[in-house]
Amino acid sequence: MTELPIYTRSQLALRNGQDKPQIWVAYKGIIYDVTDSRLWRNGKHYEHWAGQDLTEELADAPHTETVFEKFLVVGKLA
Repeated sequence: MTELPIYTRSQLALRNGQDKPQIWVAYKGIIYDVTDSRLWRNGKHYEHWAGQDLTEELADAPHTETVFEKFLVVGKLA
């Protein structure tokens, strides 16, 4: 298995579906590509915005962290 690329918070922030076409979010230091999810259209998912670390926000979600299992891992958060 190859090493995952490391991205800064600034690089993650650009993958918000507005500045760049990719829609990425981070959770527990891992960055996921949610671009193809219909629930993340235009970089917004309910009151959450893409391009951010959602680790602390998951406590308010109606789902568990297993939701990230269906998304492609693209890197690690620096």
